[in-house]
Amino acid sequence: MRFSLIPLALIIIPIAEIAAFIVIGDAIGVLPTLAMVLVTAVIGSALLRWQGIGILNRIRMETDAGRIPGRDLVHGAMILVAGVLLLTPGFVTDTLGFLLFVPAIRDGAWKLLKDKITIVGSRTVFTGAGGPRGPSAGPRGGPGGARGQGPVFDLDESDYRDDGPRRPNPDSPWREDGQTIENRADSRSGSEPDR
Repeated sequence: MRFSLIPLALIIIPIAEIAAFIVIGDAIGVLPTLAMVLVTAVIGSALLRWQGIGILNRIRMETDAGRIPGRDLVHGAMILVAGVLLLTPGFVTDTLGFLLFVPAIRDGAWKLLKDKITIVGSRTVFTGAGGPRGPSAGPRGGPGGARGQGPVFDLDESDYRDDGPRRPNPDSPWREDGQTIENRADSRSGSEPDR
């Protein structure tokens, strides 16, 4: 059975935050302590905006170049967590948040995590008359089927013609009057419908 640190952290961090508030509040007073908490929240939101925009630009450049931006995605996630930690009142969470804003620390965390993370490549989704379908849509060929199966047809307007409105097919199961082949009285004296 694998041991997770998250439940332990959910117990230890609040206790450490309360202890830090008591010690710092006793040393510098209540109002300066509250002011420090507010200042770290403002600094955290500014750092989140500044570094977050930079990461988003790098992710866009990597995807435009056709590469999977694994490192930048993880850095972006760490920056988001750092911003949340800095917005959370407390000195322990602020310390952890500021540490995650340091690129060298994020790189070290990336080196530890990259072997444990599976990055899935892009997924092609086809949209057409049948709605969005991806490669897992089933064994049908063509759009929505497995990759490499079935021909691909790319038509221009000159490659097909539209003869305008058509006469409704009396044997169509999608007739407007709701009468399908099965529940319609056949007016042709018991003959089978033409198909």
